[in-house]
Amino acid sequence: MKWDKNLTWSLILLVLIAALYRIIPGRPFGFAPQWAIAIFAGAVIKDKKLALVIPILSMFFSDMFFQILYSSGLSSTQGFYDGQWQNYILFGLLTFIGFAIRKINVLKIFLASLAAPTLYFILSNFVLWAGWSGTRGYGRPKTWDGLILCYNDALPFYRTSIFATLIFSTVLFGAYYLLGKNSVKTVAA
Repeated sequence: MKWDKNLTWSLILLVLIAALYRIIPGRPFGFAPQWAIAIFAGAVIKDKKLALVIPILSMFFSDMFFQILYSSGLSSTQGFYDGQWQNYILFGLLTFIGFAIRKINVLKIFLASLAAPTLYFILSNFVLWAGWSGTRGYGRPKTWDGLILCYNDALPFYRTSIFATLIFSTVLFGAYYLLGKNSVKTVAA
C-alpha cells in the first residue's frame, strides 16, 4: 500500500482541529464535529480500519485535552471516566453510516447527518439509563418512564448534535467536493 502524504497530514490535522474545537470553552454542549467526521471517514476513506479510527482518535485526543484541563483545575469537565469506552465504540459504529453511502450526494449526506446523531442519542442514552456506563442513568428508575426521562434529559444535547452534524458535514463534504474527489485518495492499491 502506498500512502498519500498530503492526505495523511490532512487527516492528522482534521483529527487535531476537531479535538481542539471540542474543548473550546462556552461551546454549546453537543456542538462538535465528531459525528460528521465519522460519516465523512466512512464515506470517503477507502481503508475501513483507518475510517473507524479517525473519529475515535478525535474523541480520544479531545478527552485527553479535557483531562489535562480538569487535572489542572481549568475545567469542570472530566476527560476520562468510567464507561467512556462505550462512547468510543458508539463513535466507531457511526462510521458504518458513512460506509453505507455508496455514491455521495446531498440527500445521502443530509440523511446520514440526521441518522448519526439520532443513533448515537438512542444508544448512548439507553446505555446511560441501563447503568452500563458507570453513571447509573442519573438516578432514573429502571422503568419505561425512567428511560423516557433519560431521553428527555438529553434532548437539548440531541438537537445541538443534529445541527452541528449538518453544519460540519456540509463543511467536510463541501471541501471534499471543492478540492476534487480525485485529489483526495487514502490508499493507492
